[in-house]
Amino acid sequence: MNGKTPSGSFIGRWIRRLVSRFTTTDPENQDELIEILKEAQGRHLMDTEALAMMEGALQVSELRVRDVMIPRARMVVVEHDAALEEVLPLVIESAHSRFPVIGDDKAEVVGILLAKDLLPFCGGSRRSFSMRDVLRSAVFVPESKRLNVMLREFRNSRNHMAIVVDEYGSAAGFVTIEDVLEQIVGEIEDEYDFDEGAYILQRSKNEYTVKAHTSIDDFNEFFGTHFEDDGFDTVAGLMINAIGHLPKQKESVDISGYRFRVVRADSRRIHLLNVERLVDTGADGPRAPDGNDS
Repeated sequence: MNGKTPSGSFIGRWIRRLVSRFTTTDPENQDELIEILKEAQGRHLMDTEALAMMEGALQVSELRVRDVMIPRARMVVVEHDAALEEVLPLVIESAHSRFPVIGDDKAEVVGILLAKDLLPFCGGSRRSFSMRDVLRSAVFVPESKRLNVMLREFRNSRNHMAIVVDEYGSAAGFVTIEDVLEQIVGEIEDEYDFDEGAYILQRSKNEYTVKAHTSIDDFNEFFGTHFEDDGFDTVAGLMINAIGHLPKQKESVDISGYRFRVVRADSRRIHLLNVERLVDTGADGPRAPDGNDS
């Protein structure tokens, strides 16, 4: 977390007004503002959930779309020339509500299909189906867009999904309003979250999103690593032990060929980590734990 004052944002101004009820001291920067909020929580003027939510609201401006997006490899897509008989089973099986529609390859998104727009073609309807008739325009945003700006655009446009593009204009993934709100209020269960029982999500060849409470045993099993669990049981404990304190959002540390970076945290614990494989560690490579029983 940087030391910038958040007074320029609506969230920052609202929290400052709230803080004025607790103290006559005017915080000079964001770190001082967080400390005042912690003191208020310590005096039982707010509960821990409220504190965590305020911290998340302040931190959201420091994250970018690339930090929370669903990567292209995980997108469930519909081809632009797909027939209704091909689309319906995909919609039913995936249980998603929105689908990127692609052109010649997955990097070319030409629009968005909403599952509800297929209802007129179900139930024995004889209406002729054409993807062109139900295709909705897609919103495209760069990977570098800040989350607070993305949230404002979602709110103003009433869109719930945006396609994230890389520097070459190819689709890198997508982001939903739920992904942004989770940074403030905590996890919201939606159709693109971790599979049930899963703790590790692969985002690219060498990059993963890992729940901080993933056990060391499960992490070792997935990556083929040999981290010791001496004095701690989770990946969060491994990082805290290596860095020497409870890390803030965006802090990172390199451990045995892996870079651990905090994606989401509050004053009490780490919630979500980005893990990047830096070198060939000699391990057999990542593999899913048997049975998802973690």
